[in-house]
Amino acid sequence: MGRASCLGSGVSQFVDHSRTNPSSEKSSRELVWTSDRSFQGWTCSQCEWNAPIPTMLADPEARTAYDRLAAAKFRTHNCSEHLSRLAGPDSESFTARIRKMVAQGFKPKDAVELFLQEVALEYRNQPQVLAQAKSEAEDFLRRVRAGLI
Repeated sequence: MGRASCLGSGVSQFVDHSRTNPSSEKSSRELVWTSDRSFQGWTCSQCEWNAPIPTMLADPEARTAYDRLAAAKFRTHNCSEHLSRLAGPDSESFTARIRKMVAQGFKPKDAVELFLQEVALEYRNQPQVLAQAKSEAEDFLRRVRAGLI
């Protein structure tokens, strides 16, 4: 798989360099991690292909295995079999906010800590939103440690 890069838009991308036939479609597509209130999982940057994370998948090792499986499926999918991507990812997702802080120079762990403090103030009376933010923050740190982001 290609190199990862943090983007201010709230997604992580992996360039698909695994193809031997470097057509413009296959060489320019990227595996993108997308996390917002309605979807969490991997998507293709060129088409509507996606690999949503299973809802009950909580173990970090299982999530890492899921990431490898999604990357393998991404490499074998054909963009022409899916609709073209029309809109970019939701820039207001929790993960996007953490990435923005990292892009501004914060260390990932510090960005997560500050983010969780902000969310605690913004959503103090909404325990479900706080739990979702904490879950996404932990998942972000796990992906950073695993070198996926």
